[in-house]
Amino acid sequence: MPLALLALAVGAFGIGTTEFVMMGLLPDVADDLNISIPTAGHLVSAYALGVVIGAPLLAAVTARLSRRKVLIGLMVLFVAGNALSAFAPDHHWLLAARFLSGLPHGAFFGVGAVVATGMVAPERKARAVSLMFLGLTVANIAGVPVATLMGQHLGWRATFIGVSVIGLAAIASLALLLPQDHAHAPAAGLRGELAALRSLPVWLALGTTVAGFGALFSAYSYITPMLTDSAGYADSSVTLLLALFGVGATAGNLLGGRLADRSMRATLFGGLISLAAVLALFPLLMTTEWSAALAVVLLGAAAFVTSSPLLLMVMEKASSAPSLASSANQAAFNLANAGGAWIGGLALTAGFGVTSPALAGAVLAVLGLGVAGVAYAVDQRHVVRTAGRVVATHVPHDREKTAVDR
Repeated sequence: MPLALLALAVGAFGIGTTEFVMMGLLPDVADDLNISIPTAGHLVSAYALGVVIGAPLLAAVTARLSRRKVLIGLMVLFVAGNALSAFAPDHHWLLAARFLSGLPHGAFFGVGAVVATGMVAPERKARAVSLMFLGLTVANIAGVPVATLMGQHLGWRATFIGVSVIGLAAIASLALLLPQDHAHAPAAGLRGELAALRSLPVWLALGTTVAGFGALFSAYSYITPMLTDSAGYADSSVTLLLALFGVGATAGNLLGGRLADRSMRATLFGGLISLAAVLALFPLLMTTEWSAALAVVLLGAAAFVTSSPLLLMVMEKASSAPSLASSANQAAFNLANAGGAWIGGLALTAGFGVTSPALAGAVLAVLGLGVAGVAYAVDQRHVVRTAGRVVATHVPHDREKTAVDR
């Protein structure tokens, strides 16, 4: 695997850290800025909104530029957003800075996926994507816990300064390790790239991402009360347990990349079935401390087995607009984050119990499996129609040849 993938992983590490660290810093930010925790929670939503808007917009606007320069420029924007977060004078400025920080997120992964797959042989594409995403999953093991502790002991502003330093390291890595490339015009043009997203298979692939990762976030958003109220862990143990989630996610991501290079569809189906099974077993697994820790690891592994095949499926279905399609997949991931948390919250509010968000997630995983099944059926119908056209084209020629021979 090319060393340049390390540069993409460093950028992903910084993005993963800043995306998830805010959840652990909400009480500190709320106290410092004299706002309520629910109001501080809007900072998480502002980042997600930035991702959803920035992912397709920046990918489309930069489609004709050198991908190396685009990736470096996106990390510059990332550093600017986090630096402004560190020095935001009030809640409103911090809200704007978090939105700015989210803008480059989806486009970075979208363009990065195209660069990563372009540097390796076709049979290694999924593994290349998984190595880029390695930075995102490792962020949950090391980046988020360390950044949270830094914020608790040195102040939350120090956390964003630290994340800005990671961004600067990513810029240096990209400049040193990524090969030079030239500005290019997309084969289909900008309108063609946007038109590629109108395809039904593309939307089915994005729908699978929303349902599949919505299943994850339905449970993960409320993992802390499950661990403390159901499994009996102390609040101080939660940070370590969330690092275990990162361990599972890292293992699942690497395994999914390797398996998807052999069979993308089988890996996707297997991952979604595993995710549904793990979530359905959560009420049982959350009854003891050791089984709850196992559940956290399995949740991360089952969910992130699907990350590489989902991204590659979207890129394959929109082959004329791979950067835009993979960026849209990141937007879908963040919609899954918001939607999954909302659905899990509905289950809690309805009084179904502290582990009910996991059961709601199991239903979403089954829904994702159904959408993936529909996508497979559409693909098979397309293959049959294509084969029929090929046969119809060649039959007259064969008959004419037979007549001549006679």
